Amino acid sequence: MLPRDADATRARLVGAATAEFAECGIAGARVDRIAAAARANKAQIYHYFGSKQGLFAAVLSGYAERASASDYFDADDLPGTAAAIFDQFEENPELARLTTWYRLEAGGSDAAMPAAWAANDAKIAAIAAAQATGRVTDAMPASVLLGLMLTIATSWVDLPPEFASLERDFTTAERRGFVIEAVRRLIAV
Repeated sequence: MLPRDADATRARLVGAATAEFAECGIAGARVDRIAAAARANKAQIYHYFGSKQGLFAAVLSGYAERASASDYFDADDLPGTAAAIFDQFEENPELARLTTWYRLEAGGSDAAMPAAWAANDAKIAAIAAAQATGRVTDAMPASVLLGLMLTIATSWVDLPPEFASLERDFTTAERRGFVIEAVRRLIAV
């Protein structure tokens, strides 16, 4: 039997939940499988996270916190920001599946991930400030630029299966370079 350690239990639950949610989505994930994989019990999930949705939010929040800690966002270097996002998805293949499940099942309201909405508001404000000083094009609203930059940065993980050969035809460095160049052109003044 494992010693009682709340932080270790939470970490095991988040780790097990990451795998379960990436594979099955929010609706398909089962708390009994998560608890068993984490060597915990279902009651601990509800105690620590409130609900299965709360556990999913904790999984995604962990990625968001690590990304924020790395200071990857720079409104004066959106191509570099896109490259950092590309790198994050390359290094964490499960992240693409998790964000897809989030868009399909939990997105659309600020109640789903309030920290993400607040972080995006700050990014939009930073882009708007860069636009106001002429460092970034103002041909589109800052929110649109952010959305397009994110879409470009994650485009390689969102390609339909019939485009799988593109990933085989180009190295990771080449695909990363395409992301950087596309965003550079997007924001050009």
